[in-house]
Amino acid sequence: MTPGRSPTGRPATDPPDGPESRADAGGTGTGTGSTATGRRRKPKAGRPAASRRRALITSAAVVCAVLVAVLALRNASETSGTDEECRPTELLEPPCGAWFGAFVPHERADLEEKVKAYEEKVGRKLDIVYTYHDMSLPEGTRREGQLLTPEEQRVGEDHMLLLSWESKWWGGTKGQQPRWTEIAAGDLDTAVIDVQAERIKDYGQRTGKKVFLSFDLEMDTRTPANGTPAQYVRAYRHIHDRFRELGVDNVVWTWIITGYLNHGDLFKGMYPGDEYVDWIGYNQYNYYRCHKTEWLTFEQTQTATHEWIRENISADKPLMLSEFGSAVDSTRPQRQAEWYAQVPPVLKELEGVKAALQWNYRDPGPHCDLAVADEAAWESLREVVADPYLNQPTK
Repeated sequence: MTPGRSPTGRPATDPPDGPESRADAGGTGTGTGSTATGRRRKPKAGRPAASRRRALITSAAVVCAVLVAVLALRNASETSGTDEECRPTELLEPPCGAWFGAFVPHERADLEEKVKAYEEKVGRKLDIVYTYHDMSLPEGTRREGQLLTPEEQRVGEDHMLLLSWESKWWGGTKGQQPRWTEIAAGDLDTAVIDVQAERIKDYGQRTGKKVFLSFDLEMDTRTPANGTPAQYVRAYRHIHDRFRELGVDNVVWTWIITGYLNHGDLFKGMYPGDEYVDWIGYNQYNYYRCHKTEWLTFEQTQTATHEWIRENISADKPLMLSEFGSAVDSTRPQRQAEWYAQVPPVLKELEGVKAALQWNYRDPGPHCDLAVADEAAWESLREVVADPYLNQPTK
């Protein structure tokens, strides 16, 4: 998605040339079950039938107890816990499962109201709230360039925040658009970078809270318009180093790509390096008719990109499904609900994926509404996000 401008707190987007056509990245495993049958037998000689029945009942009780214990241990190992081992790390990584978050469309002033309405609909509190900002200067009442608005800070009292900071001036002139070369050279330090760095630093000092910060999400769609891959890396590293020079220590640096594998060479060339990145995110959807693709399962949208990142970028960084969702199929209304129902078992098999953020909005163009479409889909999503794996201790 190539960001533009929208009044919703998230940039409007133009679709890229089209998502890469991917074959099924590994089939879904199936299993077979069996049932046992037995014959009635006479009680053994010298053993009363009543005694045998008591023994059978006792044995059955023991077997049931063992099964319950095994299931409990399995659930404890793969889902949430409340002990010290499951508390988030310094980089906000949940060791025992994954965070659930969302982008909720909003105007700046009604962020709290829209987040609350989404949470009531989905039946739980979000772990992460995702918002977007440009690098504009204040003009009148506009606050698009202000990281950690008052509304975001209030939402941040009981949520984690992912701030997407884009080298754009939404609605600005061509001359106002920040370029990677200018950022890397320090030309924006005084007016933009330092101002926002100090805001984040102050927020951390007052609240003790960290924020996820992404610079130019989906940067693979921004070259060559914004500059070369090498110029992006220099701009990213400059912002990171400038924050460090100013003593900002409450940022979790999050590098977010589209995840389209035909951009693989760009991803490699635009990765700032392990010392500059804490989390890696990617945005993959079941676009269906929006991008004129076949219907893709949740597994098909996520697995190939996950494997590519692990093989080519990082084997151990925590990963984030920074935007995920599905279009609808007007000929099969239940299909979106079925799509969301696939999330938990697949998510648990995506090694290192520690956050999944649902995109509850639309993209430009016909058939591109990716929001949860109806009550059946909401009910499916409610069941998904009630899974213990997605309910981790936040403190």
